[in-house]
Amino acid sequence: MQLYLLGRRLTKIGESAFVGPSIADLPPGVALILADVFAHPGTSIGEVVQRTGLPQGHVSKSVARFRNRGAVTTATDPADGRRTLVTPTASAREAVARQRAAPIDAALTEALGGAPPAAVQATVVLLEDLAARLVPNAGGAGGSTRSASARDGR
Repeated sequence: MQLYLLGRRLTKIGESAFVGPSIADLPPGVALILADVFAHPGTSIGEVVQRTGLPQGHVSKSVARFRNRGAVTTATDPADGRRTLVTPTASAREAVARQRAAPIDAALTEALGGAPPAAVQATVVLLEDLAARLVPNAGGAGGSTRSASARDGR
């Protein structure tokens, strides 16, 4: 139960660090699909289904919505005309880059009850280590725990 509560708390802290619309605003299954497409550009709908375990109809409908909103492009696979390939758009990748660049310092400081910068930095180091161990390939649409001071070498 404690692990579940920790996960929920970290999710809330991460969401509070986002600036503007983010993947955190999406329902979990839809967010999982978008994160998978970012982690595997040029992937097929079927591959997304295999990796996420979500029904093909749900993945297809979600990809169509993302395409209509300009977050992804789709193309017919030249090697197999039955497959649809999905790739994030440049503007969506730029939006994710802005999200990832947003420092988490303020959100962590608030969550830690106004802790001093050294305590916030120590927490960032612990979270980065935990993320590296548990989510080693999380380079997709997710964010980084990097704080402004950690990125600046402070």
